[in-house]
This record gives sequence, structure tokens and C-alpha cells, in this order.
Amino acid sequence: MGDALMEPLLWLGATSPGGLALPDAHPTPSQMYGPRGVFMDDKLLVVADSGNHRILIWHNLPDHDGQPADVVLCQPDFFTEGTNASGRGAQNGLHLPTGVGVWGGRLYVADAWHHRVLVWNEVPQKNDTSPDYALGQPDLDLIEPNSGNAISASGMYWPYGLGYCGGRFYVADTGNRRVLGWQGLPEPGQPPSLILGQDSSLTGLENRGDQLNAASFRWAHDFAGTDDVLYVADAGNHRVLGWSPVPSEDKPANLVLGQPNFETGLELPYVPQGAQRLRFPYGITCDNKRLAVADTANNRVLIWDSLPVEGCFAEAQAVIGQPNFNANGENHWKAVTHSTLCWPYGLHLHRDLLVIADSGNNRVVIWKIG
Repeated sequence: MGDALMEPLLWLGATSPGGLALPDAHPTPSQMYGPRGVFMDDKLLVVADSGNHRILIWHNLPDHDGQPADVVLCQPDFFTEGTNASGRGAQNGLHLPTGVGVWGGRLYVADAWHHRVLVWNEVPQKNDTSPDYALGQPDLDLIEPNSGNAISASGMYWPYGLGYCGGRFYVADTGNRRVLGWQGLPEPGQPPSLILGQDSSLTGLENRGDQLNAASFRWAHDFAGTDDVLYVADAGNHRVLGWSPVPSEDKPANLVLGQPNFETGLELPYVPQGAQRLRFPYGITCDNKRLAVADTANNRVLIWDSLPVEGCFAEAQAVIGQPNFNANGENHWKAVTHSTLCWPYGLHLHRDLLVIADSGNNRVVIWKIG
């Protein structure tokens, strides 16, 4: 894959007069504030407008810069922001939504600081449609970490990312330093069939309370995968872990990206990173032929043109957001353009389009990647 095959197509969200400074992020149908999660399919774009505590939906894929959203969720209108739907309570409110996705016709939203995943049985067509139920809480009123109890299989603490890969549904239960997995899409109250990263369902220790290794997490954040491989962005350890075959029980990974081995979680700020290093990788996505990772603190997206399945420190073949593999400045330390990035968080790859939540620039950008 070469740079000639990649080009930015659309810019949604904040505009930047003169390319030097972003305006205030007042909510509108087209303005965003620190978006962190994105999902796209043939007809639908969903964005977690995290700083405005809302979800934006385009029911037809945007075809021009700045196109306004069609639907807003968890706020009474497009011009209101704030947690808990501006004082109307948790039943129809969000507090820092992050991961989003549509699978089996249902809309899933990681409501991170309410410690739950909200589910709509159908993708809403109208503003402020209420969710149908929550995962991680017994009802839509409770928003305490781990449902107000000790850590268990059914509770969540700051769930950040969501994934549906190879017929399995995953939640990054970030605050409990673990990954929860279900075979198929979970129903209300259904416990996970898989927990990765902890010795039991009752513990939530950073790196299992021991030294960093191939079976531990600091901050699990996002997922990608196929029938044959599962990737987890372990942002706090500055790495991506991979399992091939896909695990059905807790076990060590057999792939690490971003670090030279499974026992290293080194951060190297403000130095050339090359095609191998990662610094706070918060987002990840793949199809059957390539893998993309949001190397968030390096203000870039790395792309592997085949799916790595084992080993350590595999080099990426392409970079988005920087002129080369050794640059890592926010917006190239110059100006905001269609091709620059500032703290990209969420990613989603659909066909030959890569949608990026360019959080530091208060926008979403869509790239054609060949």
C-alpha cells in the first residue's frame, strides 16, 4: 500500500478559519466536541460526540464537508449539551459516550462514565429516542461503577470500546482492566462467556497485579478481528495484542504490536516512532486484508496491508496524518487541513473507506484508502 492510494474525502464537524485554531465547540447538527467513537456501513454513519454527551446519526452517508446529522440521541435537540440529557436523568442520558456500533440491527453505545452499554433494538429515526436496555447495569436508572457492588461478571467500570468480530461481541471493561466477550449478541442480563485479562470475574487489577505480560491489560480500549484473529488495543501499555486462533477462554496473546516483546510497555514521547512504535493506541479496525490502528498520542493512523497473527513489533506499511513514519506532531505542528490529525481516537473501516474520530480537531474525517 502506498500513499498514492490514500486520500481524505470528507471533513465533518469543526471548521478552522485560516487553518490555525478551532472555534468553540458549541453543539449544532454539524458541530462536534471531542468525538471518540465512529461506525459506518453501506448507508449509515454513527458518531459518539463525546464532549457533547450525545450520539449523532447520518442515515445516508455524507457526501460533502460539514454535512449536518439527521438524528441526535440523548439530548432533547441538536443545540443542547451536558450529561444526563441536561438534567432529565440517566434513563435517556449519556456521560462521555465512546464506542459505538450497529450489529444485528441494534445500536450499541458505550456510555463510559455511566458504566454501561446502552442498546437500541432498532437504529432510531427520530431525535431523542430512548434506549431499550443497558448491559452492565440492572436497569436504566443505575449508573454506579460495577452496579454499585464489588467486581463481578455482570458489572462494568468505565467501559470504553465495543466490537463484534467473528460472531462474538466484546466490551472493553477498561476500568476493570479486562475484556468481556459473548458468543453472539448479548441479551439483557446475560453474563459474558469469556473474560480476558483477569484471573477471575472478581478481580480488576492492572496487569493482573503483576508484571506486564502477554495475558494482561492496563487499559483495554478497542477491538478488531475476523473469524481467525482478535485484536485488542491495550492503550495504557502502548500496544496491540492479538490472538490467533480467537480465544474461547482466558489465555496469553501470541501477537504484540507497538512493543518489542510481551513484557515491555514503554512510552517514548516526542521522539521519532518509526513504523513499529505505538503511543496510547485507542482505536483499531480491520477487514479481511488490512489492519488500521489509531496511534493516538502520535497523531497518526498506522496501516498494515496484511493481518499480522503472531510475533512482535511488525512494521506498518502506511501512515495517515503524518508525512512520514518519524513525524508525530499535532496537525504537523502547522495548520489543520483535510489530511492532518490531532489525537485520533475511534476508527472504523468499511470497504475502502476509513472513518476517523479526529478528537483533538473536534471533527470526523473520512479517507479513501484504496
